[in-house]
Amino acid sequence: MIQVKNLEVVYPNGTRALAPTSLSFGAGEFTVFLGASGAGKSTLLRALNGLVQPTRGNVQVDGIGELSGGKNIRTHRRRTGMVFQQHQLIGRCSVLTNVLMGRLGYHASLRTVFPFPAGEKQIALDAIERVGLIDYALRRADQLSGGQQQRVGIARALVQKPTLILADEPVASLDPASADRVLGLLHRICKDDGIAAIVSLHQLEFAKRYADRIVALAHGQLVFDGPPANLGKREIDRIYGTTPADVDKIPDEDFTSRTGTYA
Repeated sequence: MIQVKNLEVVYPNGTRALAPTSLSFGAGEFTVFLGASGAGKSTLLRALNGLVQPTRGNVQVDGIGELSGGKNIRTHRRRTGMVFQQHQLIGRCSVLTNVLMGRLGYHASLRTVFPFPAGEKQIALDAIERVGLIDYALRRADQLSGGQQQRVGIARALVQKPTLILADEPVASLDPASADRVLGLLHRICKDDGIAAIVSLHQLEFAKRYADRIVALAHGQLVFDGPPANLGKREIDRIYGTTPADVDKIPDEDFTSRTGTYA
């Protein structure tokens, strides 16, 4: 579905955010990018949608080719939903209006001047209902809780009719219970609809619970790629810098705190 070939990202200040990396992602797979803050997860994920340009290497997308040039990037983004850490909603606008923004890629730029037709509104309302917010459809987005706002972000991605959803630290600002509900909802919808998902997280527990596959990074380097069952103490040490000996001595509640997970 999408391939990363020797992708490297070096920022203008000389920081190498991502060492040369090659990966492939299949249709319908729920992949979690795992790692501590600054590991390179967001850089890699944003490169998959053309939001970060590689220093070298490239991204190849089935049916499109190399992810470069305005036309190819626009085509890819039209069928790729994006869920952001800080929601990226227009607070003064209703939930319905925010979700309809996900349909703009299917229309000319003049669509922002004219009202959306009834058919488009129905697509948006169906998505809002799927995330459990139909009673809030006409409420201002800034009147919702953080977890509810993130569900609006998921609905906005769904109206694109995506084949791929990219979620960049979607639960970083949420409490553990809300984070679990949001990730559970995203996972269930993607599995029901056969949508591939790539989600960057730093919470080990959630990665193990929801991922079909974990791709872990540390200091811009790929350090693990496999199913959650294969993620042992040695691998966790490489990701978070906690030695296996230390892990054996740390009570469960302390270990989960140090690795960014929740007991």
